[in-house]
Order: sequence, then C-alpha cells, then structure tokens
Amino acid sequence: MTNFPRQRRWQTIASSALLAVAALASLPAAAQSLRIGTLVPKNSLYHRQLLEIGESWRAAQGGNGKYLVYPDGSQGGEAEMARRMRIGQLQGALLSVVGLREIEPSIAALQVMPLLFRNWEEVDYVREKMRPAMEKKFLDKGFVVLTWGDAGWVRFFSKEAALRPDDYKKMKFFAWGSEPDQQGIMKSLGYTPVPLETTDILPAIQTGMINVVPSTPYFALATQIYTSAPHMLEINWAPIVGALVVTKKSWDEMNPATQDALRSASEKAGVQLRAKARQEVEEAVDAMKKRGLVVHRPNAEQMKEWTALAEQLYPRIRGTMVPAETFDEVMAHLKAYRAGKGK
Repeated sequence: MTNFPRQRRWQTIASSALLAVAALASLPAAAQSLRIGTLVPKNSLYHRQLLEIGESWRAAQGGNGKYLVYPDGSQGGEAEMARRMRIGQLQGALLSVVGLREIEPSIAALQVMPLLFRNWEEVDYVREKMRPAMEKKFLDKGFVVLTWGDAGWVRFFSKEAALRPDDYKKMKFFAWGSEPDQQGIMKSLGYTPVPLETTDILPAIQTGMINVVPSTPYFALATQIYTSAPHMLEINWAPIVGALVVTKKSWDEMNPATQDALRSASEKAGVQLRAKARQEVEEAVDAMKKRGLVVHRPNAEQMKEWTALAEQLYPRIRGTMVPAETFDEVMAHLKAYRAGKGK
C-alpha cells in the first residue's frame, strides 16, 4: 500500500512522456533548406536552370522546403563557397573547376590543360570516362555531384590587340586568387598574373589594374567585360567545366523520393546547360561584335607558337596543378579516343 502513490506518479510521468512523443510525431517535419551559391549572373541561363531544379526539389519536399540561389558571387569566390559548404552556411554550389578543385584537386585535369581538347566531343568523352571514379572521390570528401556542365571555351579578352603569346607578356592577366600554382607557372614564363576574385574583374580592367581577362564569351557578354577589353583572341584555350554539388550531409537528410527528384532534375538541367551553353558561345560573340568587339584569328604560324607554349606548360602542370596519375589518365583516354576516330 505504501508504494501505490509512487507507482501512480511514475505511471503519470510515463503517460505524459508518451503523449509528448505522440504530439511531436504529429507535427509537420521541419523544413529543410538548400542554399545554393554560384558566380553565374542573375537571370542567366545557368541561374534559370538552378531555379528550375529548385522547383522540382520543393515539390518533392511537399512544399515546406526552402530553396535559395545566390548568384553573382554574392557568397564570395568559388574557394569561399567551397569553405561555406564545409561549415554549413551553404548546402550546395554550381562551381567551375576553380572551386571544385578545392574539394578534389584531380578535377583540374578537365580544365587547366591548355589546347589539349580539340572539340566538345573530346571533352565529353574524357569526362564520362572519368566520371564514376571522380564522383566517388567527391563523395569520399563529403559531396554529392548532381550533374556536370560547361560554359564554353576560354578566350583572351584584352584592352589592346594581341595575336602571339609574346604579345601578352607586356600585359597584366586576371588570375584566380585561389590558384597560386598557376600564378607561379605564369610568372616563370614571363607573364604577369594579378590575383583577384571574379567580382573584381570589371573594375580592375576599367582602371587598368589588369589588361587581359581569360573568359568565356558568354561570361564576357553578361558581365560587360568586353566593353573595357574589346579585343578577343579566337582560340579555344581550355573548356570551362563545372558541376552542381551538394553536401553529403544535406543529401542524407533528404528522403529517397526527394533525392530521386533532385538528381533527375539536375541531370536534365545538365544536358540542357551543356547544349545551350555551347550554342550561346557563338551567339555571344556575334552580339559583342555588333557592339564593337574586334575578333582576332591567329594564322597557322601564330597557332604553332600557341601550341608550342601549351606543350611547354604540360610538364609544369603535371604533378602541380594536376596530380600526375590523373594527368596521365586524361592523356590515355584522349589517345584512345583519337585512335578510334583515326586522328
């Protein structure tokens, strides 16, 4: 009899705890947030595709998810966005190789080897051959690759006309602030890199802090770089390759249906981005030509000089900017592709 009140108290506490658990279970799940950073301009093709991906993700979330895209580099440069993902301030980003290499250095092989790829077919072939292993490397680092894209070929936009490699030695180049190895190689060859963030390019070229910007035509048009650097060298120096990634932590918080919807929407967007971006390269050049851009095409002799420069760069890139084994893997895939095409 003496233990009965105590037993009743414990029954009451237990019942209250069960009621609290049941009440919590009946509440709607907390809204997950996906904050995506990128350098792409607002309302650009890339920005619109990111927003479409967000609609698919929100629908799969049941309408209570928050999906925000931060364009125009508002979250900092690509190295900064990689850092923000690691500490949870961003859950994802659309990055070029410049930012992706902050996560996995071997990805640099797809972008930093000048004049290596002759066309988009070669880029696609090598990327797809390397894709499964590359995505596994990103996963091991805590990131899920949702899709791959590209943004055109890098060409040189300068304040003054230039056709030969030596013409650029008297100019000051924009260089990514997060790529000291590239800057070191450029200096050793007699060039002058000026490390900056993307958001600093336009004021820097307007004030003469830099004279030349390696850029895709689409980006040069969207950011108005060409108005201060009205000379473009028509040379496919290197492709700009990128990917949409999210943190594994945010991926694991999604249910399987949401994961499937996000991956499906991202893959679809990737296909559209690659097709439209390649088409818009020439459209961008045409649009800039109508507004004063002067296009310079190297002749055969000048192209030999550019090819010689690229071949001089490869040994310096291998083992520094690109891990040696990845460099060799790219070369092997390219050799196999060209052998199959009889080139």
